[in-house]
Amino acid sequence: MDQSVFRLGCDIGGTFTDFVLVDTRSGEFFTNKCLTTPDDPSDAVEQGIRQLLAVKPGFLDQVGDVIHGTTLVINAIIERKGSKTGLITTKGFKDVLELGREIRYDAYDIFSQYPEPIVPRALRKEIDERVTADGQVLKAVDEQEAKTLVADFQKQGIASLAVCCINSYENPVNEQALQRIIQETAPDLSTSYSFEVLPQIREYERSCTTAVNAYVKPITFQYLEKLTRRLAELGFGGKLYIMLSSGGITSVDTARKFPVRIIESGPTAAVIASQHYGKMFDIKDMFCFDMGGTTAKSCLIQKGHAGLVSTFEVGRVQRFKKGSGLPIQVPVVDLMEIGAGGGSIARISSLGLLAVGPDSAGADPGPACYNQGGENPTVTDADLVLGYLDPDFFLGGTMALDIEKSRTAVAEKIANPLGTSVTDAAFGIHDLINETMAAAAKTHIAEKGGNPSTVVMSAFGGAGPVHAYGLAKKIGAKSILVPPLAGVGSALGFFTAPVAFDLSRSHRLVLDEADFADIEDLFARLEKEGADILADAAKGDRVIFQRTLLMRFVGQGAETDLVIDPKPFTRWTRQEIRDKFDTEYKRLYGRTYPETPVEFVTFKVRATLPTKPFTMPQLTGGETSLDACIKGQRKAFSVLQKEYIDFTVYDRSQLFAGACFVGPAIIEERESTIVMGEDAAATVDDKGFVWIRIGEEEK
Repeated sequence: MDQSVFRLGCDIGGTFTDFVLVDTRSGEFFTNKCLTTPDDPSDAVEQGIRQLLAVKPGFLDQVGDVIHGTTLVINAIIERKGSKTGLITTKGFKDVLELGREIRYDAYDIFSQYPEPIVPRALRKEIDERVTADGQVLKAVDEQEAKTLVADFQKQGIASLAVCCINSYENPVNEQALQRIIQETAPDLSTSYSFEVLPQIREYERSCTTAVNAYVKPITFQYLEKLTRRLAELGFGGKLYIMLSSGGITSVDTARKFPVRIIESGPTAAVIASQHYGKMFDIKDMFCFDMGGTTAKSCLIQKGHAGLVSTFEVGRVQRFKKGSGLPIQVPVVDLMEIGAGGGSIARISSLGLLAVGPDSAGADPGPACYNQGGENPTVTDADLVLGYLDPDFFLGGTMALDIEKSRTAVAEKIANPLGTSVTDAAFGIHDLINETMAAAAKTHIAEKGGNPSTVVMSAFGGAGPVHAYGLAKKIGAKSILVPPLAGVGSALGFFTAPVAFDLSRSHRLVLDEADFADIEDLFARLEKEGADILADAAKGDRVIFQRTLLMRFVGQGAETDLVIDPKPFTRWTRQEIRDKFDTEYKRLYGRTYPETPVEFVTFKVRATLPTKPFTMPQLTGGETSLDACIKGQRKAFSVLQKEYIDFTVYDRSQLFAGACFVGPAIIEERESTIVMGEDAAATVDDKGFVWIRIGEEEK
């Protein structure tokens, strides 16, 4: 059979697993959404595919590629469900994981806590080797000492081993010696080496990233092996790709080797989709808002590009306090993620006040209205009580919601203790979660120099379109874009991502003394390595390279990223590089210091393959009347009038190009529901995107 007819996107979230199947010939989409199975995520994948097969029989043997995003890795870190891991490091550096950077994330909290190291002290061992900062070997690895360490680890029953020697980013010879010895003495042991995982400066971040990679490597390997096998048993014979945190996709083999690269696998996809739509409509600044069942993600996309950062944190002890988590130094899309989703639990705090999240009811037991044993009120329960959701049309009617269970949960846990009505309590939950997200959104936009009043908000996720209107009013945004299939936007976003991989090497050189021919050789080696990683997926396609310099003033502690043209580095002049650095530094910080020398710190290459063509199909059918799109009227709570009023309910699948209508309105589709108030107006374009303008009640 032709394995290029269909492409399948599959995104595993904390509550739901989403599927989008696209017919590459006609552009037709088929979607599905089923509850995630936390104990074994591949169960939900198989269940969802079987449900799609019932709608589109026999498609799987015609699928060219399956693109997959998962929260498996980040959940394993947060919940500490990874493998028993050991660490070999240079003598004297055993406690780097606990010492960190010796900076208090909260200077005034004498009880501040820090995350437990991913590798406990009893499983951290030192080896007497040493490489200098400029790469000279002061002391080589003693083979017998290394074998003894490995034997000790095996007695302790470790399943994975991380190796991180001091200055190995500059010269990995000692780590390579350890690699050879470990492969000979313990060939079945899962291993991670810092010269492969992160050959960059900063010992704490490098050690932590390598240890985390080792910690999740066995479970990631097992999961991907099982997923690959189950897909094959279902009839899939194409390529399986995994979404990277940096916005690209990669092969299963690469994801197995570097699972730390897929920590933010799922949340990134909606941002990449939003970036694609921003370029499609030539939108200068777009604010991507993706609210699912467990978390809400947001990202400011400027001039068509979502920013990348090289370091982020996972498993924070204090969710909103930088420095209280484990630092992971891999490329990741610069998004903000908070515990605000449809499953976020509402409760009365110790101060007697209403609080919502960050804990979630997840998929099991889920919100009270799921009727699976959940007793705590959630955001979804509140939205149901407020009339924003139809209990008989959730997931297109395939999953009935019990509104009485929602009312009971809200009454018993919130309304009665606060001495208020169920309606007021439900709106308090809805409004508070919007306020929480608005505070995070304003901070994120301000940090990037954006203006909330000029951005176009794009809404994704099962809960995103429900809350987009309320969130937009709180941050001052005037326009909302809700793309087709917004409820499975991440799974759809996979199709807009290129096959890619990011590589880096730290090598400090003062600009005025650097040999540009040596730098070109370093870039050439990185590009060859990138081409080799993508070789299997390339199939003759040209690999595209992007080069980045990380530079700083000599003596400075932080670097500035400079994306440069991919021409041979020998064709650059020192003055051109210096001018480029000064221009970017001044843009970021308002001034520069021309008299202070600068240095290269790290060299980066992003290797990508050309993106496969992806366009949204035109709306089919001729002109029709708006009345034919109306499903009826429903009482829902008005944010403006603070009472239940009649909302007109529209069937999104029937909306036609050029359709225009004003609020109050609810637009329903299988995967999500759009809610807009009286002061909003909607227009549908020829590809089915719903454009909402706020402040239109007088027109």
